[in-house]
Amino acid sequence: MSERDFRIMGVINVTPDSFSDGGRYLAAEAAIAHGLVLEAEGADILDVGGESTRPGADPVSETEELRRVMPVIEGLIERGTGAQMSIDTSKAEVAARALAAGATLVNDVTALRGDPAMAEVVTGAGADCCLMHMLGDPRTMQRDPHYDDVVGDIKAFLAERLAFAVQAGIAEERILLDPGIGFGKTIEHNLELLRRLGEFLDLGRPLVIGTSRKAFLGRLTGRESPDDRVAGTIATNVLAYERGARVFRVHDVAPLRDALTVTAATVSAPWTTPTNTTR
Repeated sequence: MSERDFRIMGVINVTPDSFSDGGRYLAAEAAIAHGLVLEAEGADILDVGGESTRPGADPVSETEELRRVMPVIEGLIERGTGAQMSIDTSKAEVAARALAAGATLVNDVTALRGDPAMAEVVTGAGADCCLMHMLGDPRTMQRDPHYDDVVGDIKAFLAERLAFAVQAGIAEERILLDPGIGFGKTIEHNLELLRRLGEFLDLGRPLVIGTSRKAFLGRLTGRESPDDRVAGTIATNVLAYERGARVFRVHDVAPLRDALTVTAATVSAPWTTPTNTTR
């Protein structure tokens, strides 16, 4: 089989309060070790974040965010990671410091709206960026979210943000788009986005999907613990792949890698069985 056509973004939350794994990797060495495990399991991108964006989360200072993320990014690069380093931040100074240390992707949940200097930082570094849709901010986004047409509204938002980024000097081929599953959406909104994901493809940029362990999966399955939502995560990502998404942000890399490998082999043709293998 040819080189796979999808990329897996492994999550490294260097936070005390992330919804799924808050506190597990707050120590730099623990986060570095976790990142190396994710890479070994098949992560193409390691996404390091120092500020929780779970519903209701409070913001953290720039100083604190830098204190959390910089030792992890520097440590992973010093250990020779071959994965692309991503900084999950909406603060321009945090992005600038991470990019100077060797990160090459800025994952901005505000789609360059949170800090007016962010676009300039990304442009100046020649970095990749991910533009995500979020309704409001983490403290308010789940307070009765409403859309006239959730897909149409978010598609229009992403088209506007893409145009803004290109006008600001960011090369279009460096931009990823994320509809922001769970960021100011009800269960029905999230499911509608997944059903109609193919409608985003004519924006012409790779789609990022982040459903990993999220609350709507727990409500659908009755799984209260985020750790028990891996199967739901895999199901949504397989469906998203079939509908055209190609970048998948997850906590559980190994099972998703296997699921997407099988999915890609099934929906792509032809498949030639390698020689000297067994069933």
